[in-house]
Amino acid sequence: MNGISDQELLDLQRQFPSALNYLTSIYIINREYGKVGNSRLASRLKVSKPAANQAMGRLKKLGLTEQVPYESIRLTPEGRRFAEAVLIRHYLIEHLLISKLEYPWEKSDEEAQRLQASLSEDFTEYLYNFFGQPKTCPHGNPFPGTDGEEELVRAKRLMEAPVESDLKLIRITEEGESQDGLLPYCHKMNLYPGKKLFLVKKDEEAVTVMMDETEILIPRDIAAYLCYRQL
Repeated sequence: MNGISDQELLDLQRQFPSALNYLTSIYIINREYGKVGNSRLASRLKVSKPAANQAMGRLKKLGLTEQVPYESIRLTPEGRRFAEAVLIRHYLIEHLLISKLEYPWEKSDEEAQRLQASLSEDFTEYLYNFFGQPKTCPHGNPFPGTDGEEELVRAKRLMEAPVESDLKLIRITEEGESQDGLLPYCHKMNLYPGKKLFLVKKDEEAVTVMMDETEILIPRDIAAYLCYRQL
């Protein structure tokens, strides 16, 4: 596992309280799209573009990011080390909340966001082994560096699937998790990773699938964040 000491986390939060949220967001966007623009970053974090630009300046001074003007934001090796360590903590908290505390699946991402920086290095390692060294979070997003990470990240979105095909839902993207109402909708419709679907039809507004003998209409702005594997 990627190790970040408790003191390192504490020191960074003292210097820049929002640093970890920025670093993990940059990591996630880059993993998903291969590049990170200031506008997309600001949108994900729900901050203004000037606020994101100011944050990039602070992270650059801390040696955690770099960016040539008008080009993609990049994490330095040190910035990536922090991002991966915090993302692992985030995923493990989700497993703890859902599997052992029976916390609502659709609320776990938001709660994990609040708690992710508070896990100690020892407890992180304990949880990782306790849950059998998981490869994904409960929403299907891969732990950094695990086998199958590339396949999951590159998996096609549901709205791209061919009509009249058998599919398996394998991931709800991190970006999708941050969309208001998306996880509650998936929970309401039982759209969890591992579910088998048959794509009936699709149009400009929605994708229609059959799941467990029930027809479900999935709006395209939700289907855009659901990833599948064809069976």
